[in-house]
Amino acid sequence: MPSIPLPFLAGLVFALTLYRSLKGVEVPGTRRYFYAFLVLYALQGVGIGLRFGYGVEWLAPFLPVSASIMAPLAFLAFRGLTSKPLSRAWLHSLPPLAVAVSVAFFRDLVDLLLLAVFLAYGAALWRLTVSDGDEEVMAEASLQRMRPALRAARLTAGLMLFFAVSDAALAFYTDVYGPGNVPLVVGLMNIAAIAAVLVYYFAPDFSATSRPATASQSTEEDRAVLARVEAALDERGLYRNEDLSLAKLARRAGLPSRDVSAAVNRATGLNVSQFVNNRRIAEACRLLRETEGTVTRIMLDAGFSTKSNFNREFRRVTGMSPAQYRAKEQGDNVAKAET
Repeated sequence: MPSIPLPFLAGLVFALTLYRSLKGVEVPGTRRYFYAFLVLYALQGVGIGLRFGYGVEWLAPFLPVSASIMAPLAFLAFRGLTSKPLSRAWLHSLPPLAVAVSVAFFRDLVDLLLLAVFLAYGAALWRLTVSDGDEEVMAEASLQRMRPALRAARLTAGLMLFFAVSDAALAFYTDVYGPGNVPLVVGLMNIAAIAAVLVYYFAPDFSATSRPATASQSTEEDRAVLARVEAALDERGLYRNEDLSLAKLARRAGLPSRDVSAAVNRATGLNVSQFVNNRRIAEACRLLRETEGTVTRIMLDAGFSTKSNFNREFRRVTGMSPAQYRAKEQGDNVAKAET
């Protein structure tokens, strides 16, 4: 039956995709929520597969409770990546507690509560990703992982809303037509979830290479902030840290993340990631001119962790590849020596 392995497969695909998207995040609380969410999501897929694929009905009381825990965990994990402090996290234990009480004493309310939980947290997570600028939303993620983390948050919010609606529709269908086709419907739901994850994973993120068109009117205050940011980047070679995040840079400069992002945007016409990469590329150019190190060694010394990102940013700044830049500089030096 095609529905038997699909819940497990959907959980595994989604968990691996989120793990890849959020590599490099160093916030302890966020990692705790994040890993708990991934483990619970995978186990939920196994549980659904066992119940609807193999008829393991003793899992039925536990699945609604574990499902209601996933939504708060996902929200807390991504909420921890923002530049805003997280307080009173314990309040998010109340929805799962309400579902557990409902499972024990008010079975008729379970589906309604789950619908409310997933709709509320899905909407809250989606609103979180669009309420501020992208950089402030994922301020604690490394600059190289900021866009993937933001897309992962939106994917998670979308799946929450999808499963809220589809689970409610499944409950209504079961009440009207009985449970005979439930395994097939569950399989179709998970096929849709897998398709969404695969589209997310393979679709290009065109916004990742976008940039503000021009610098807007900057003020003396913006230029003062920019000077502090530049000094922080050069202090102990902070720009070389491949896990550097907006929040970490702002803390080193002694400024709010929002102020750093806004000042860089207005004064330079670049986002923070591009601004930092400009400094890294400047160092890479110096090393290409003055040393015989390999391009890979120079890439790592300048603060990049992947060749694709290094080559893309190098070409954005210089208009040529690292190898072409080195060859040009060597040719220019030879020409100067001959004259």
